[in-house]
Amino acid sequence: MSDEHDELRARMRAADPASSLPRSDPDRVARLLEDIMSDTQTAEPRTDGTPKRSPLIWLAAAAVVVILAGAGAFAVMNRGQDSGTPTASPQDSTTTTELRAPGATTGRCLPPSAEALAGAKVAFDGTVQKIDDDLVTLRATHWYAGSPTDLVTVKGPSQELQQLLVAVDFQDGGRYLVAASNGGRVMVCGFSDEFSPRLEQMYAQAFGQ
Repeated sequence: MSDEHDELRARMRAADPASSLPRSDPDRVARLLEDIMSDTQTAEPRTDGTPKRSPLIWLAAAAVVVILAGAGAFAVMNRGQDSGTPTASPQDSTTTTELRAPGATTGRCLPPSAEALAGAKVAFDGTVQKIDDDLVTLRATHWYAGSPTDLVTVKGPSQELQQLLVAVDFQDGGRYLVAASNGGRVMVCGFSDEFSPRLEQMYAQAFGQ
């Protein structure tokens, strides 16, 4: 579409005998039109004594109107090209939810249940995209709780993240159900784990899905 538009503009410029002249100032053209219409020296007298415009005056005025119309058409055709407005495709708009690995704890685990899981602020079904030294990245495929995003990252100090990897056994390419409490801390003790029909059923019951 852009090529056709450029070709059309090129043809119009080639056919315009004044294309090589500088563009007219619209204010100056408007003043010229006013001067022509108010010029009484070229006016012909009517029978009642009032001046009658010569056909030459109307011809000159029409020419000014054509100039104005041409300037407007040129502006319309160039709109968006000379204004600096980008036409490139939008940049990557991937959204991400950031979670944290749970801190070390000496308390006993609460047995996983739908009632306890229902209090999670974030819960989703996702696949691990990559595991770095201090970061696990998952692509979410289904959300149970929280604001949906494309990716979810779980970050934490090396020791805490290693404990999380042991607790949940995150593996690159694996599918997991993950929940997080207030503060974005990942829930362990069976609340976040590798995907299984039994765990999926608990998530569905907890969040009414």
